[in-house]
Amino acid sequence: MSKNQQYVLDSLSAQESWRLFRIMAETADGFEDLSDLPPCVSIFGSARATPDSAIYKDTERVATLLGEAGFGVITGGGPGLMEAGNKGAKKAGVPSVGLHIHLPMEQEPNSYLTVRSDYRYFFIRKLMFVKYSVAYVVMPGGMGTVDELSEAFVLAQTRRIKPFPIILYKHSFWDGFLNWLNESMVKDGYIRDEELKLCTVCDSPEEVLSTIRSRVVV
Repeated sequence: MSKNQQYVLDSLSAQESWRLFRIMAETADGFEDLSDLPPCVSIFGSARATPDSAIYKDTERVATLLGEAGFGVITGGGPGLMEAGNKGAKKAGVPSVGLHIHLPMEQEPNSYLTVRSDYRYFFIRKLMFVKYSVAYVVMPGGMGTVDELSEAFVLAQTRRIKPFPIILYKHSFWDGFLNWLNESMVKDGYIRDEELKLCTVCDSPEEVLSTIRSRVVV
């Protein structure tokens, strides 16, 4: 091996070591930022929904009802349905938390946050969502929303966490996805039918609150 090759390998090794320290520091910062929160519900959903849409108004209503019931609200801190969740939480006077992810195409945090925690690594951000949530409410959204849903589902499915309510909002949006899971994954034996019961579909903000209250003791 040449000296230049060895230098490159040593430099890469040093970069990996420093990355480990950044990961540790970001995790510690997240714990510090969020350690004083009351029981919280995480709300996920599209960043592209507009304030004049029905689903934006429903998300805001869900967050307001949760806040009035004493739950804090955690979102990804961005626009769209994340903004709606934080807006409803702030209106109810409870912690309105945004777990802001730094991306190459920067997404500004919304203006309704009372607690902001910043992340470079998606996997640490996901850890914080799970650690500080007593329930997930998954509004309509894209692949990021499906990613967060899948994370919670797999952790509960494999019993790496104690199962908590995972609520999908609106049959009209999620039924196609659930039908596919049944007709493909369940049918072929990749998941069990009873595992799908980890998810509950609700069609109104009031039903979301009722479902969480019936399953979560705070």
